This record gives sequence, structure tokens and C-alpha cells, in this order.
Amino acid sequence: QVQLVESGGGLVQAGGSLRLSCAGSGRTFSSSGMGWFRQAPGKEREFVAAISWSGGITYYGDSVKGRFTISRDNAKNTVYLQMNSLIPEDTAVYYCAAARGGSYYLNTYEYEYWGQGTQVTVSS
Repeated sequence: QVQLVESGGGLVQAGGSLRLSCAGSGRTFSSSGMGWFRQAPGKEREFVAAISWSGGITYYGDSVKGRFTISRDNAKNTVYLQMNSLIPEDTAVYYCAAARGGSYYLNTYEYEYWGQGTQVTVSS
């Protein structure tokens, strides 16, 4: 079993940056593909970014491509989401998730474990 805890959210002005962290526990963390999703009030959960077990493959949603970077440190059982050039539309609760497999995945049903989420608010 994998437990995930996100941190690093907060309030930031448009154009600013934040770095989210997702600390995982459990022996399967380093072999799992990981992803970040977000959910704004009244909207469905949206794919943000994904990374394969080794970190060698990454994939991004169109709305964050070129602004966000996903990375991982398996020695620390941690996945990161560096968010730059933030805009108000990025405001949401951000969730990290661990997949059943080791590749990168875009759909929520491909992820088995979820963190509790961290709030990101971007003011204009």
C-alpha cells in the first residue's frame, strides 16, 4: 500500500511560482508511475502532469505545458510539481496519485492511491 501526503500549496500572485511536493510511503512507490491532478470548485478533476517510475518519461496537460514541471526523487520517495507563471485559472486543489503500473497515465481510473490534496490559490 502507498500513502501520499502533498505539501507546498498556498496563495500566490499571478505570475508567481510554487513548488508542490508529494511524499510517499510504501515499498512500491519507486516502481509506480505518479501523477498530479487538480480540481477547481464545480469542475471535474483535471489531469495536470504524469511521470514514469524512473522519471524518464513525463507528460503534461495542455493547459500547463511549458509552465509546470514534474519530477521525482525515488531515494526520497517524493514527487514534485514546479509551477511557474501561475495564472488565476490554476486555482484548484492539487492531488498527487500513484498508479498501479510504472508508466505515465492520464486518467484518474489508472491511479490506485491518492493524497488528500493541497490548495493552490492564484490571485490576479
